[in-house]
Amino acid sequence: MTSLPTAAEIVAAHERWLAGAGWPQTAASPAGDLWSWIEANHRHNSLLWAEEDLARRTRVADAEIAANKRAIDRYNQARNDATERVDELLLVALGLVDAASARTDAPRPTVAAGARLNSETAGSMIDRLSILALKIRAMREQAARGDVDVAHVEASRRKLVQLEQQRADLAGCLDALLDDARAGHAYFKVYRQFKMYNDPRLNPALVAESRRAG
Repeated sequence: MTSLPTAAEIVAAHERWLAGAGWPQTAASPAGDLWSWIEANHRHNSLLWAEEDLARRTRVADAEIAANKRAIDRYNQARNDATERVDELLLVALGLVDAASARTDAPRPTVAAGARLNSETAGSMIDRLSILALKIRAMREQAARGDVDVAHVEASRRKLVQLEQQRADLAGCLDALLDDARAGHAYFKVYRQFKMYNDPRLNPALVAESRRAG
């Protein structure tokens, strides 16, 4: 079986990438391996986070907010695509999916009898760890501000402790799931998100718009 990353390694990678000069703008396209897709997920979460901040502005032209919203849609789709790819690669490495079907809309599980199904996938847990890394970085910045009162700093420090605990709890759950999956006691599936609002064939508003244009 291919060696799988631990939650501690993923958390450290999230922090390292966030600290990288020019990242996420300078990140390379995924190379196809598990780590490159974990980075791609984190990269698109980071870009999405920045656009979400910009989309809350109230003193810019509506066109700028519309551009932010469209970017949010793109990054959210890419983040979900990367999460699904992480799940595919983990399941193949664990021997829990037929490799030839892993990238289809209906991957075929190859699971030992009696194994329990985990409702949350390992990829979605890694995605949540990525988001927590972004929250922790942002709260660290708030706790270090010198232009706010003491109450703001103290409140930010308390929230930072809570966020770090949440990340530690989630990391432990990820390790437990992968350990149980290795042992044949648990499994998860690839859950396709089928983001209908991004698909011009499925979004009724886009279908209607296309018909009017035609």
